[in-house]
Amino acid sequence: MATLCVALMGMTVISCGQQVNTNVSLKTAIDSVSYAIGVDYGNGLGSGLATIPGGPANADILIAGFLTAIKGDTGSLKISPESASMFIQQYFMAEQTKAGAATKAEGEAFLAANKSKSGVITTESGLQYKVLTEGNGPKPVTTDRVKVHYTGKHLDGTVFDSSVQRGEPATFGLLGVIAGWTEVLQIMPVGSKYQVWIPSDLAYGPSGSQTIKPNSTLEFEIDLLEIVKE
Repeated sequence: MATLCVALMGMTVISCGQQVNTNVSLKTAIDSVSYAIGVDYGNGLGSGLATIPGGPANADILIAGFLTAIKGDTGSLKISPESASMFIQQYFMAEQTKAGAATKAEGEAFLAANKSKSGVITTESGLQYKVLTEGNGPKPVTTDRVKVHYTGKHLDGTVFDSSVQRGEPATFGLLGVIAGWTEVLQIMPVGSKYQVWIPSDLAYGPSGSQTIKPNSTLEFEIDLLEIVKE
């Protein structure tokens, strides 16, 4: 949040009635480093205000809080410096919980509708799959390592990971992947290709990952190429 504040200091006019002088003279080294810090933090960070959960952020209020704090006028602050960090943390945690609940509900609604579609099989755990190609090889067990090609998608069809696009199959142990993969790979004979829908509790759950939102239901196309022998 502090870096976003600095980014906004490049605005020519701010709501609290003060003018930001953009025609500064860099006469000394401290002038130059001060300006460089502003450029470094400000370059492109202002756009981050639009991505704050529940936002976009109120830039006018943000600037007012920033200027009051940077001048040391603690008596005029509406939130104390001691409380600010905690408030920010609690806010983002609450927004993440809210967003996660919405994502989970979206996934549950999708699976409820998907299970009645032709060819879709739902397991006891709630995982769903559809056989695209049925192989005739052996089925792996939890102690096996396998080689697969796969493409992972969000429910809107956006690809978040694909060995197919990389042009290189993935090799891993069945116990080294998400629970949904461990389950479905034991159903698939070698040579099979399945379309799979994995509920969030069998995927990345409430934590999510770098490319996957918390509580996301995921879709995969998995091509089981072989069981890898040591």
